[in-house]
Amino acid sequence: MTSNEAVVLLGELAACAQERAAESIGVRTRALAANAEPVAAAAREMARRFTDGGRLFTFGNGGSATDAATLAALFARPPDGTALPAWSLSADEAVLTAVGNDCGFESVFARQLAARGQSGDIAVAMSTSGDSPDLLAGLAEARRRGMYTIGFAGCDGGAFVHGDTVDRCLVVDSRCPHRIHETQALLGYALWLSVHQHGVFGG
Repeated sequence: MTSNEAVVLLGELAACAQERAAESIGVRTRALAANAEPVAAAAREMARRFTDGGRLFTFGNGGSATDAATLAALFARPPDGTALPAWSLSADEAVLTAVGNDCGFESVFARQLAARGQSGDIAVAMSTSGDSPDLLAGLAEARRRGMYTIGFAGCDGGAFVHGDTVDRCLVVDSRCPHRIHETQALLGYALWLSVHQHGVFGG
C-alpha cells in the first residue's frame, strides 16, 4: 500500500467512525426523549414496589442477557444510592440448562418466575425485537403473579408493545442491534436513576 492509499484508507475509516458516532448519538437522543414519560411512570411504580418490599427480576437472550445482568447489578450493587433486591434470571447456567433440557427453552424464565416471583415484584425483559417466545412466556407468568412488567425492545417494540403482557415498554426506534443495545443500556441507567429520585425504600 502506498502512502497515498494509506491516507485515503484512514480518511475513509475516520469518516465511517464519525458516521457511526453521529448515528449512535441520534438514536440515543431520540430514544431518551421518546421514553421520558414511560421511564418516569415505570420508575414511580418500581419505587413504590421496592418500598413495599418488592424485588426485581431481569432476563433476556444473548446480548440482551448481558444487558439484563448489567441492569440487575446496577440496582443490586449501585455505584451510589441504595442497594435494592435484584436478580438476573439469565445468570444461572445450571437453572437455564436444566429447565431448557427438561421443560423446553421457552419455559426457562417462566419456570423461574413461577418458583420465585410473587405479587408486588417487578419483571424486566430485554430484547432487540420484543418477539422472543421465552421472554413473552416469562412476562405472561409475571403478569399472572401480579408482578409489574417492563419491556425493553427495538424496532417497533414487537409483541412487547402489541401484546398484553407488558405494563410499560421502552422502545428504541432502530433496527441496528448495536444501536439498540447501547441505547437500552442508557435507558436502563435512566430508569435506575429515576427510581432513586422517586424512591423511599423503607426510609
